[in-house]
This record gives sequence, structure tokens and C-alpha cells, in this order.
Amino acid sequence: MATKFSKETYLYWYELMLLIRRFEEKAGQMYGMQKIRGFCHLYIGQEAVAAGCMTATTPEDKFITAYRDHGLAIAKGVTAKECMAELYGKATGCSKGKGGSMHFFGVKHGFFGGHGIVGAQIGTGAGLAFAEKYLDTENVVLCFFGDGAARQGILHETFNLAMLWQLPVVFICENNNYAMGTSVARTSNVLDIYKLADAYEMPGDQVDGMIPETVHEAVSRAVKRAREKGGPTLLEIKTYRYKGHSMSDPAKYRSKEEMEEYKLKDPIETTKIKLQENFGVTDEEIDQISERVKNEVAEAVQFADESPYPDDNEIYKDVYAEEDYPFITD
Repeated sequence: MATKFSKETYLYWYELMLLIRRFEEKAGQMYGMQKIRGFCHLYIGQEAVAAGCMTATTPEDKFITAYRDHGLAIAKGVTAKECMAELYGKATGCSKGKGGSMHFFGVKHGFFGGHGIVGAQIGTGAGLAFAEKYLDTENVVLCFFGDGAARQGILHETFNLAMLWQLPVVFICENNNYAMGTSVARTSNVLDIYKLADAYEMPGDQVDGMIPETVHEAVSRAVKRAREKGGPTLLEIKTYRYKGHSMSDPAKYRSKEEMEEYKLKDPIETTKIKLQENFGVTDEEIDQISERVKNEVAEAVQFADESPYPDDNEIYKDVYAEEDYPFITD
């Protein structure tokens, strides 16, 4: 069967998605052991979105997202060690142990969070894009949010200005069908979220988010438009999370039949089948990838376990940009 993408691309997608999946599974396990505390939102099931976006962008492009941020942080280059240490609240974490699950950051990788307030990153993402336009770079910002954040007022204000100023931003709604536990149908008369772009004459599209190929193609088109000074795009990427909204969510609002239907579309399994059937990748090669990922996650856990907690004086740092801010006292 002819394919549009190379064996190397499929191998990259497969290993990245498997790393995200195994990292998240281990995070869930460590949460159950109370080594991770607080809120924790897993990306399991949505890995094809991260994979497709990575091959459609450059390292200089910026990503910003909501609190379900582990997968995109890892995709962008934040190491599994830094991510696991952050979940543990350790000083070696990507936010120095002070952000936790919802506030991953990796500025040197072009990853700008990790934001806990629903929809807050939409305005900030446009701000990042404004900076790129102001500095006259070729870089594009990918601004991710969930279907629940599409109800926030900041989305409409941001869309208006992003179109008015023709900012180089791709707005990506990762629509996993449920805002916490509430379906889109219960909160909006507009079920096709990408149509919200029409009010601003913004290009919009709906994308199958269960395979990296379609994500790559849609994001590539949008990124190309932004680089050519064509302004923003709204992509509604239809995906699915196999776990609850957070670790405290039993997900009783959906049926077992619905879950099983989506598991047949598991992006990791379907990509593995394509590697085997289209490129002759052997079980041994697949096992080597699995072992490599397993070791990387195990090393991340060991690193987090052995890392120190932040010093008490860290609480005063990274709060204000002004180093000698006069109103911080011990």
C-alpha cells in the first residue's frame, strides 16, 4: 500500500506516541502510590495530536496549552526526567518543582505551558504570536485548548484581534468530546467547534485526531498559511481520552461501548500495524522501541525519586521579573 509518509516518519510518530503513553501510564501509577499529589490530567488517547503537530512544525515554533500538558511537553523536547521530577514536585523538574502537573514549562524548547485557568492560554498564545510578528520572524505559535475552553469569552476576544492583526497562530481545539464530564452537546448549540471561526472570517477545519497523518496535513496547511502572513487558523482536532478528565474522575458519564469503539482507533496500535504491513517492520524492531521507551520512563522515575525537593527560599523566586522587587520579604 502506498503511503504519503516515509518509514522514518512513522517510526518517529510511533516511538513518540509510545513514550507519551508509557510516561502517562507510569504517572498514573505513581499517583496511586501518592508520590504525585494534586491535580493530574493524563494525555492517554490523544497522542496522535502531539505527534502530527511535531512533524508539521519546526523547533523554533512555539507550543502553548492547557493543564493536560505532559504529552505536548515531551513531544516538544522537555525530557521525561524533567517531566517526572516536576510531577514529584522536585527541584530538578521542568518548573523547578513549583508548577506540578498543570504547569510544565520548557522555554528553551519553545514550550510555554501548562496553564491551569481554563482558556487562559488562548490569549497568551496570541500574545506569543504577536511577539513573533513584531520581531518579524518566520515562527508560528500552536495554541492548544480543550472543547470546554471554547465556551470562554477570551476565545472570542482573541479570535477577533488575531484576525484583525493577522497573527501567525494556529488555534487547535483538542476536542475529546467531554469538558470534564460534560459533552459538547450539553453546553453548546454549535457542535462543530471549528465553525466558530466563521464569525471572524478565519479559516477553520475539522480533523481526525486519532491518526498522526491527518493531524500533520491539517497543521502543515495552517502553519504554511501563517508563515506566509495569511493569519490564523482554527483546527478542531477530534480526539478521545481513554482515562477520566483527571485522576479523580471515574468517567461514568460515558458508555463502555463508546470507549471500546475508540480503542479500536488507538493511534499507537494503528501506527504499529502500518509500520508492519507497509514497511516490513519486524516484531523485534517493535520490541526494541518498546524496550527503549520502557528504560527511558524507568530512568525518569529513578531520577525523580532521587532528586531533592526545592529549598524553602525558592518560594520567593520566579514570581516577579524584577530581581530586587522590594515587597518580597522573608
